[in-house]
Amino acid sequence: MNYAAIKYCDIANGTGVRTVLFVSGCRNHCKGCFQPETWDFSHGKPFTREVEEEILASLEPSYIRGITLLGGDPMEPENQKALLPFIKRLKERYPKKDVWAYTGYILDRDLVSGGKCYTKDTDPLLSLIDVLVDGPYLEEEHSIMLKFKGSANQRLIDCRHYQKTGEIVEVD
Repeated sequence: MNYAAIKYCDIANGTGVRTVLFVSGCRNHCKGCFQPETWDFSHGKPFTREVEEEILASLEPSYIRGITLLGGDPMEPENQKALLPFIKRLKERYPKKDVWAYTGYILDRDLVSGGKCYTKDTDPLLSLIDVLVDGPYLEEEHSIMLKFKGSANQRLIDCRHYQKTGEIVEVD
């Protein structure tokens, strides 16, 4: 997997102060995407063990609430495969840090058994994500008034609740 950027001390992509990882690769190609260069799976730099360690070190301060996975799209099958072992390590080292992920795919359609992005890594990865922002960015539903999402169709889902019950509950 490649990544496009890492932002430290970000406050725009989830609650609290966060580290944000922008992965490369996305097949959704949403009209009006703010980072179309990340559609290319080979864009950016390789996501190496050294990069993982830098990110993990950035999460050490108590004022850092967690990590956010953006893209590209972290739920592309290739990216799930690379992110799962990393997020497992993160949760082992920092069990109280939360994980947010943004995807243009729909949780209960594309990320379930038989869905277009479902792999053997999907359920284990989703079990480590606290909040999943799902749905494609729709330019015609864009509003700067929306909290933590770009268009009104997107949902901020309590992923832990979904994993336990199969019920989608949105968070504020």
